[in-house]
Amino acid sequence: MAVYGPDQIDARLVELPGWERRGDRLRREVRFTDFVQAFGFMAAAALVAERMAHHPEWTNVYNRVTIELTTHDAGGVTDMDFALAAELSLLARRFGATPG
Repeated sequence: MAVYGPDQIDARLVELPGWERRGDRLRREVRFTDFVQAFGFMAAAALVAERMAHHPEWTNVYNRVTIELTTHDAGGVTDMDFALAAELSLLARRFGATPG
């Protein structure tokens, strides 16, 4: 599994509005109307992540969810991270998320 370098990550992030590079990770913060909506997003996202066998690092504070993606086994950002980021972006839109 190929690991992307910083320039390659930045070039691919053009395809993923709201995501940014933080070291060897992709990062995004999304906000929802309230805690229930944020938690609903996280529950749905957990099912997507499990299906893809690639799991995010995330935190939730009330209506805010912060997501970080990296492929630990590969030691950086891979295609798996971009694929999960794209899926989570679609899901966040369905749940009415706004940028962090």
